[in-house]
Parts: sequence; structure tokens; C-alpha cells
Amino acid sequence: MICWRSIEVSFDGLQVLGPIDLAVSGGQWLGLIGPNGAGKSTLLKTALGIVPHRGTVDVGGRTSRAGLDIAWMPQRPLLPAEMSVANYVLLGRTPHIGYIGSESRHDLRSTELALNRLGLEEIAARELSTLSGGEAQRAVLARALAQEAPILLLDEPTSSLDIGHGLEVLEMIDSLRKADGLTVVTAIHDLTLAGQFVDRLVLLDKGTVVADGLPTEVLTEDRLRPSYGVGIRVVDIGDGPTVIPARNRDD
Repeated sequence: MICWRSIEVSFDGLQVLGPIDLAVSGGQWLGLIGPNGAGKSTLLKTALGIVPHRGTVDVGGRTSRAGLDIAWMPQRPLLPAEMSVANYVLLGRTPHIGYIGSESRHDLRSTELALNRLGLEEIAARELSTLSGGEAQRAVLARALAQEAPILLLDEPTSSLDIGHGLEVLEMIDSLRKADGLTVVTAIHDLTLAGQFVDRLVLLDKGTVVADGLPTEVLTEDRLRPSYGVGIRVVDIGDGPTVIPARNRDD
């Protein structure tokens, strides 16, 4: 469904990503993991064309149509303080409406459906500045869902949330993916949550792929320690690999 081909990114003459060749099939949930600066967010942004790069990204064998094939949930979204939740979610329809057009009945219906599916209908009139962290994250996800794109790119969707709300957001994403057949690619720091939800993990380090496979294949101490450091333990408590930070103690 989405394919990165020979992708390379350089900043100020220094190559920070690539070459990357990566294909994600339709309906799959791919998780991108790796230490800070590994290139996770940069790789996602190449698919949106907002980071200059070499190589190509295509969707279903053709060049991606801006705003129509890929919905984007950034790590730090801009939330206009006085905008209502409903109007913010309606912005997801902008690629279909255009900047000088007016919303159609279908646009309004898509917005209403996204609000309902994310449980936001009762706070649709509230201003964004009044939302809790979990509510704001659901509003951002609803805006992406209203776009009705087949591919959803998420940059650290749980980074600003507590454990409970982080789990809730990932459960929502998984439910929407299964219901709509979405292809999801997520950059995520929480390795344990990643292992519980995604179909496949790609471990990036210093801009290159160092592991690619099932969560049980990638989330091992031998795989993770070279990238994250030696203070890592991986145990299986029945729900999949659980990654535990461990202090390095001198005996």
C-alpha cells in the first residue's frame, strides 16, 4: 500500500536517514521504534513531502496525492485555542473541499461520523483550549479520520498521555484500522505498547533499519541493547514482550 524506495535525507550536508527501502501492505500496522534521533519522524515526513529527500514514496504503485491518500497525526499538532472541536475536525476535509470552496453535505457527515466514533459528540462545541490531553488527542485523531484516507501516519500518538489514556488511544486506532481496513504506520517510544498492538516492528538506529519483523522477533535484549544501551530487560508476561528499563549497577 505504501512503499519507501531508496529514501535518503540529509541536513546541512550530513546524511541522517537512509538509504531506506520499506514496503507496508494494505491493512497492516507497522511500528517504527528506535532511540531519539534514529529517523522515525523524518521517515514519516518524507511520505508527506514535508522533508526534502532523495528516492520516492508511492501509494499503491503511484505517487501519493497530497492530502487524499495519507492522513497525518503529528506529535505536536497546532491546536487553535478558540476553535471548536467540531470545526477543528472539519479541517480534515480541507483536501476534499479546497481552501476557497465550501463544505458539502458529505463533508459535514464525515465530520459528524468522526466525532461520534471518537466519542467527541458531547464536547463538539467546546473550544480546543478547554480540552484535557486525552480529549485533545482524540480530536486530532478524529480530524485525521475525517480525511477518509486509506493510510494513517502517526508520530508518537501517546507521547503526551498517561498510561491509561495512551492505551485508550491505541485501542481506538486498532479498532478503526480493523473496521476501515486502514494501513497504519506509527512512530512510537513505548516498546511494550508497540509490541501489544502492531503487526510488525522496524527498529531504526542512526538512520538505518537494523531489525524488521514480528514484535517477538524485534523486541529482544540482543536486538535492543545495541541501539538503546545495556539497561534493558525483556520478559514475557503472557501478552507479548514487555520491555523494562533496568539500572546498570556496579557490583
